[in-house]
Amino acid sequence: MPGMKKAHFIAIGGSAMHNLALALGQEGYTVTGSDDEIAEPSRSRLESAGMLPGEIGWFAEKINTDIDEVIVGMHARKDNPELMRAIELGLTVYSYPEYLYERAKHKSRVVIGGSHGKTTITSMILHVLQHAGVEADYMVGAQLEGFNIMVQLTDKAKWMVMEGDEYLTSPLDPQPKFLHYHPNIAVISGIGWDHMNVFPTFDNYLQQFRLFIQSIEKGGALIYCSDDVQLCMLAEEATCSKKAYGAHNHRVVDEKTFLIDQKGNAIPMQIFGAHNMANVSAAKEVCLAMGVEERMFYQAISSFKGASRRLELLWEKGNTAVFRDFAHAPSKVKASVRALREQFPSRKLLSCLELHTFSSLNDRFLPQYTDSLSLSDEAVVFYDPHAVALKRLPALSPDSIRQAFNHPSLRVITNTEELAVFLNTVELKNTVAVFMSSGNFGGYDFNQLKSCL
Repeated sequence: MPGMKKAHFIAIGGSAMHNLALALGQEGYTVTGSDDEIAEPSRSRLESAGMLPGEIGWFAEKINTDIDEVIVGMHARKDNPELMRAIELGLTVYSYPEYLYERAKHKSRVVIGGSHGKTTITSMILHVLQHAGVEADYMVGAQLEGFNIMVQLTDKAKWMVMEGDEYLTSPLDPQPKFLHYHPNIAVISGIGWDHMNVFPTFDNYLQQFRLFIQSIEKGGALIYCSDDVQLCMLAEEATCSKKAYGAHNHRVVDEKTFLIDQKGNAIPMQIFGAHNMANVSAAKEVCLAMGVEERMFYQAISSFKGASRRLELLWEKGNTAVFRDFAHAPSKVKASVRALREQFPSRKLLSCLELHTFSSLNDRFLPQYTDSLSLSDEAVVFYDPHAVALKRLPALSPDSIRQAFNHPSLRVITNTEELAVFLNTVELKNTVAVFMSSGNFGGYDFNQLKSCL
C-alpha cells in the first residue's frame, strides 16, 4: 500500500472522479475534495466514506503543501481557484486519465474505446476475469454486479482494464482521455460521430481514433469491429498486430438469445441484441489474449446480466416489459431499438428518447438520427427547452425533430407533465417500452407505468 498519502480532488462529485476517490480511500489515502454540485449517487457514496465536502463550492484555502497529489476533473474550469492555487504552490497535478496511467504504466494495459459498447465490453471482460480468477485493476463507466466501485488500483495486479473515453481530458488538456493510456491491447467497437461541441466535423472526430491506434505500445494489438467501414480503413493503416471481429454466432428462440459456440452448443444468455453479440466477440478476444480458456469464457459470459442502464430491465408484468438504456448517440439508439425489435418480434415496441447532450440538442446534428427509431411502433422524442437554453444553443422546433427522425407518428414532448399524461393513456399490454437517455427525462418515475396496467 502507498501509505498515508494525501490526495485532493477538484470536482470530486463526478461519476468517474468519486469512484477514483473511493478507490484511493480503500488503499489508505487521505482523500479530500471539492465541487460546486454533487448529485446522487455520488453524494451518498462519498458521505458513507467520510469524503463528502462540508461545503459546496471551491475554496483555495483547501490547497496546501501537505497535499501529495491533486486530481482535477473535466467539470472544473481553467480559472478554478483551487487549481490555480495548486499550480501556484507547484503541487503535482494530474487529470483523471493521467493519474490512471501513472498508476498503471508498469502493467499490461487493455483499453476499450469506441463510440458505443465500450462500457459493456469492459464490463464483460471484468465479469469473465472475476469468474476465471484473473486479478486485474480496472476502470469502467457503470456500476457492475459483484463490484463495489468502478475503479480498482492495486500494486499486485499485472493487468489494467480501462474504458477509453474519447472526450477531452481536463480544462488544462484538450486531447481525448484515451490518448493518455498507451494500450498494450486496444479495442475499438465502432465509430459514430459524437461530441460535436469539441469535434465539429466527423473527420475531426475520426482523427482521434487514428491517434488512439497510433498510441498502441510497440508489440501491442488492435482488436476492432469489422462491421464498421471507417474503422476498417483506419485499421488498414495500423502497423501493429490486428484482429477483426463481428457479432458472435447466435440465435433468438421464443424471446431468448443463445450463443452458439464452435461445437454447436447453444448457451443461454441474459443479454440480447446483435450489438451485444458483437460486444461478446470483442470481450472474448481480449479474455483469450489475457490467458482465459475458451471454455471458461463461455461458462462465465452466460451469467453476465449487463452493465447498469444498458438495456436494463426495470420491471416486467405479464406481457409488458420496461427497459432503461443509456443510448443517446444515433448509433446507440439505432442498435438498442433493433435489439428490442429482434428480441420481441411479436410485441408492440414503444421507444422514448431524450435529447440531452450538446450534440443531440443541436439542430445541425439532428439529421444523424434519421430512421434511428424506425423499427418502433410508437416513438417519442423528449427534450427540455431549458436545457437547450443552458447550452446556449438555438431553440429547437418540434417540426425539425419530426423531419430529422423520419418516423411516421413521432410524438415530440417538451415537459415531464406532458410525458406522464401520454404514458398514462398509452396502451401497454403486449408492449416493450424503452427509455433511452444519458439524463433522466426530467425526473420522471418509470414505476408510475405499473399503475397503468
